[in-house]
Amino acid sequence: MILEIDNVELYLKNKTILNGIYLKAETGKITGILGSNGAGKTSLFEVIFGALKSKYKLVRIDGKPLLKPLYQTGKVKYLPQYHFVPKNFKLKTLFKNYNVNWNNFTSQFPSFTNLENKKFHTFSGGEKRLIEVHAILKSPSEIVFLDEPFTHLAPLIIEIIKTLIQSEKANKVLVISDHIHEHITEISDTIYLLKNGWTKQINDTHELQDYHYIPH
Repeated sequence: MILEIDNVELYLKNKTILNGIYLKAETGKITGILGSNGAGKTSLFEVIFGALKSKYKLVRIDGKPLLKPLYQTGKVKYLPQYHFVPKNFKLKTLFKNYNVNWNNFTSQFPSFTNLENKKFHTFSGGEKRLIEVHAILKSPSEIVFLDEPFTHLAPLIIEIIKTLIQSEKANKVLVISDHIHEHITEISDTIYLLKNGWTKQINDTHELQDYHYIPH
């Protein structure tokens, strides 16, 4: 599957947020979006997903324009920056709702064995993010957006999540954002820089210096 986003224009309170956006993502590749805090990465995800209305956008799947919001296709899952699981949800309820196999999860992460009846709010921040990323990635979907999944996490959890993401790229269109370029450049096959409302495909990390995203 090939997902393309083109000609996105978004204005909020007379301020230009996105203008001149193009992005292509496809099954088998991890597409990374870099951008400083406030650059509009979350807004771009919400526009593509269909949760935020833009002045204009064109979304294509395998070359065909999509005439309804992407979330209505049933093909997509979206991980926001905030914890999206209700705090009193038991893990078994979450895994059932997302159609994810609990035993596969605990075989990979044995520390969660026998915790299926524990409520989400009782876990640490890193554990919560790991649970959410696993549920999003392993649920039946063809497209996954991950909005800054590494924020405030310990290095060990970050590496686990990177491995999870890479394990799913053969089956899904994966689009991931972060403001720390090392996380993105390490695992992404295609990289875009979002700056001043537009996207630029990055073919060499030295270009990030040329665009003053990282210091020389």
